[in-house]
Amino acid sequence: MTSHKIGIGLAAAVICITLGGCGLSRAGESDDGLTRVGIVFDIGGKDDRSFNAAAYQGVLRAKRELPITLRDVEPGDPTSIEPALRAFAQYGYSTTIGVGFAQGPILKQVASDYPQLHFVIIDSVADLPNVASLLFKEHEGSFLVGMIAAYTSKTGILGFVGGMDIPLIHKFATGYEEGARYVNPKIRVIRNFVGITDAAWNNPGKGRELANAQYEQGADIIFQAAGNSGLGVFDAAEAYGKFAIGVDANQNWIKPGYVLTSMIKRIDNAVFSVIKEEVEGNFRGGVHVYGLENDGVGYALDEYNKPLIPDEVIEKVEAAKREIIAGRIKVTDAMAK
Repeated sequence: MTSHKIGIGLAAAVICITLGGCGLSRAGESDDGLTRVGIVFDIGGKDDRSFNAAAYQGVLRAKRELPITLRDVEPGDPTSIEPALRAFAQYGYSTTIGVGFAQGPILKQVASDYPQLHFVIIDSVADLPNVASLLFKEHEGSFLVGMIAAYTSKTGILGFVGGMDIPLIHKFATGYEEGARYVNPKIRVIRNFVGITDAAWNNPGKGRELANAQYEQGADIIFQAAGNSGLGVFDAAEAYGKFAIGVDANQNWIKPGYVLTSMIKRIDNAVFSVIKEEVEGNFRGGVHVYGLENDGVGYALDEYNKPLIPDEVIEKVEAAKREIIAGRIKVTDAMAK
């Protein structure tokens, strides 16, 4: 037996032995008639309070409201992703969800090997009829938080800390800069990235180091799109008495008074919707796009940050939101270049 097959077998054993039995009455359905759903997180893990956490909230809602059995896997490293995806497929889980663009090519291969089962990939496209690809217009939501940052900044210098230096994260950065310059054409935006490998998503120390340097250069607000590494940006904001902007989930609560707002991707709603479609027998493969027009992205306003943003700023941001939806403001999609 090859080491590859051993890895798959071990992953399957872990799913079945430590997470519950794998008896099936038919593909995707457990003995008690519940639809089986599996989710494989990226290496940041489901407790990153950001991207993975948003997906996790979506499957937890599905577990509460729908007749499903849910299992999840948190790979310790990228090499564990394929065995986990294949283990769910091997045991007939009707829907397997891969969290993050890095899983795209892997999930596509697994899905092609199991055409009778359904798969979901977040932030990537797998062009197969049994795969639902969930994409978001991050640049649009980032434009709005860029506006809020520019209206709030006292120094005219903003920062951006990305996780992995990839086109997807450039969507966030470019939208943020365009939104800021829509308010103040002379504003300066400092960009840094944590790294060029998957480890960039899980290095809060490096995130804090980059944020420290940006605050020292005069930035008074930093937008982080860096997974777990972004938590270090929040620490730096608190230490310097400056602002940070959260990402993906509503992170305003993490450092109250220091998180100006959060650019929200409603991954939770998207994941719940695709599971609901599966349960109802209406699974749709293909690309599903979420933007401002269907509340797929936006910004967070709640009791933690409402005192930080004047009503007149919100009015201007909402006006710009309507202009983007109408197509009168064009926000650059850095991945489309």
